[in-house]
Amino acid sequence: MEMPRPLQDVNGRTLLHHEVIAERPDAPWLVFVHGAGGSIRTWKFQIDAFAAHYRLLLIDLRDHGYSKDILPEFPAYDFDIVAEDVLHLVDHLGIEKAHFVSLSIGSVILQKIDIERPELIDRMVMAGAIFDGSKAMHLFVHAAKAMNYLLPYRAMYWLFSFIVLPRRNHRLSRYIFRRQSRRLSQHEYLKWVELYKPFFKLVAQYVTRPVSKKGLVVMGDQDHIFFRAAERFARIQQNMRLAVIENCGHVCSIEAPELFNDLVLKFLSDQEVPASVTAKPVPQRWAELKAMKG
Repeated sequence: MEMPRPLQDVNGRTLLHHEVIAERPDAPWLVFVHGAGGSIRTWKFQIDAFAAHYRLLLIDLRDHGYSKDILPEFPAYDFDIVAEDVLHLVDHLGIEKAHFVSLSIGSVILQKIDIERPELIDRMVMAGAIFDGSKAMHLFVHAAKAMNYLLPYRAMYWLFSFIVLPRRNHRLSRYIFRRQSRRLSQHEYLKWVELYKPFFKLVAQYVTRPVSKKGLVVMGDQDHIFFRAAERFARIQQNMRLAVIENCGHVCSIEAPELFNDLVLKFLSDQEVPASVTAKPVPQRWAELKAMKG
């Protein structure tokens, strides 16, 4: 498929590649922010469930998917830059208020948006959310940073996907994210790795400040790296609710999409959200995964 040409606003700034799905032009906006290595296709299991109720804005973050050659360029990234990319697109589209759904490091980008523009966010959902600034997380990140000098990007991503998603029922998540991440170059990947530097300061700032709006944190109970920090965050934040999908890993929106979609739809429509639901793991065969499209 031919790469779409990047769009620019009237000031010459490049817009992130995006898709708008608006079956109901008067419906509330719902903005999706994927994680590192992902793309718009991360949300393929959510589109049909949410399009009947909301206007969807699906985004490829800088360097991901079809968001290539984004101007202005930067030698290294921080959360100001990647959050501003999203805010610039939202403003360009004239969106004044929206619900946000994020995944993995997308939740950290959403935290930055909430700090900078809290009036923009109506309700927010963080799936596989990252709130951990612990010593263990410092060790994990610095070890990964050191290994980048020894292993090529693809090998690093393959290894990281097994560390975060080690079980057989996580195979679909591993496969989708490895395939999507192929659009990242080694140079682009190393820029995103540099986000570890401002990461710890940002999450420390966010988890200790009162969150004024209602939020839902959706975690798989097999998310062995990030689950405990998400539990702590939801416990100390009065407006945040934790929903756990049992038998599910870090990328719960892919592993248990029907359960995930139901939890989020209930939350956004102000219905009662169960504290936990149980998924039935389906470990796909490699032949089935390779036959998938999109």
